[in-house]
Amino acid sequence: MKALIVSDNHGSKELLQTVLKRHGTDADVMIHCGDSELPADSEEMQPFIKVAGNCDVDPQYPNEVTKELGGIPFFVTHGHHYNVKMSLMNLMYKAEETAATVICYGHSHIAQSFQENGKIFINPGSIRLPRMRREGTYVICEKLEDGRLNVSYYSEDGEKIEALTANYPLYL
Repeated sequence: MKALIVSDNHGSKELLQTVLKRHGTDADVMIHCGDSELPADSEEMQPFIKVAGNCDVDPQYPNEVTKELGGIPFFVTHGHHYNVKMSLMNLMYKAEETAATVICYGHSHIAQSFQENGKIFINPGSIRLPRMRREGTYVICEKLEDGRLNVSYYSEDGEKIEALTANYPLYL
């Protein structure tokens, strides 16, 4: 299972189209963590499992999605309902509540991944308005045959960012 994860393109259809053109055929799943600012049924958003961000006004977006993808339980949210800019504690509690193994969120525009209590948290950052980095970012995560999850970060230009890339054991 290979998943493309993006967030916070804030109205840029072009950035989404570029990333979709680059990875759309080799990703099994595509996840958008909110603040697309595009209609939920727009062509650019069609391939994504998507959630509402604080800047999304289309009522068709759900606030969160819990779904098994490639045998891995995922929880997807934007993060504003969990105050992720202040602390990740509420999101950690929600991860326990939903029994998710991988938690995808956005909102802070800060690219990061980490593992805590067997759960893998992934914020792809923002492909349009990054914070704490110069370049916009997105993620490709892949379930490996050895039972691990590889989380690779890429710049909006498609260059792999080795400093952010990580590999985590999956506890299913």
